[in-house]
Amino acid sequence: MTTNYELRYAAHPDDARRYDTARLRRDFLIERLFAADEVNMVYSMYDRMVVGGVMPVTEELPLEAIDPLKAPYFTSRREIGIYNVGGAGRVMVGDETFELGYKEALYIGRGDREVRFAPSFPTGKPSDAALPPKFYFNSATAHTAFPCRKVTKQDAVVAHMGSLEMSNERDINKMLVNQVLPTCQLQMGMTELAPGSVWNTMPAHTHARRMEAYFYFELPEDQAVCHFMGEPQETRHIWMHNEQAVLSPEWSIHSAAATHNYTFIWGMGGENLDYSDQDFSQICDLR
Repeated sequence: MTTNYELRYAAHPDDARRYDTARLRRDFLIERLFAADEVNMVYSMYDRMVVGGVMPVTEELPLEAIDPLKAPYFTSRREIGIYNVGGAGRVMVGDETFELGYKEALYIGRGDREVRFAPSFPTGKPSDAALPPKFYFNSATAHTAFPCRKVTKQDAVVAHMGSLEMSNERDINKMLVNQVLPTCQLQMGMTELAPGSVWNTMPAHTHARRMEAYFYFELPEDQAVCHFMGEPQETRHIWMHNEQAVLSPEWSIHSAAATHNYTFIWGMGGENLDYSDQDFSQICDLR
């Protein structure tokens, strides 16, 4: 197995205005999350969020406490939110085992114990390597311990928004949020766009109390999504592909339009747990 990680430093908005395409992609885009029998993650200085992907194919993969954490276990001072966006798999948290199917989520609270990822072997044979589990995760610092819990779409608080006429009909599945279960600061959910719809998070907004990460998936390999970021009066864009993620600073909008409908997972960390804590920008005022 292999564990890979990198550090991403925070940018001042006055500096980010001057970034070229290569610099924007280097600082904010996470291009490679999933590789066979690898754990890949980015440690971001935006609210100390860790964004990662785990793809066990032939072996169990432990979630190692990378050096920046300076901790005996990854979860010693952290909570984790996990979504499975691949084949059936399981997550072992200490003595507990959680089976996760496609689009099912798991919250892991703070505590000193090992976290391991594996495929599900229902017949006692290795799973089809063409459909391994893919565990996408966000992790934030935590001040106290809350119980681990599996969460499915049936448990979610669902908001149906938009319309086909506006190209933004979508279901916002609020799953790892404080209306469903207790967390310290991490909030995660999954937004599914209807066929024919391509826009998300429009009108755009910022929330200076929280950073955010977006992970795009269910996008055909020959299609792309254009993620919009930056200050409302100084917007920039990053072209992204299937199963890639992007960091959104507290001062930045986070919106997108694609060449096909898609699903994305949003994760937030920061000062509060108020989902409605947003500062909106009118569409006609964006620059």
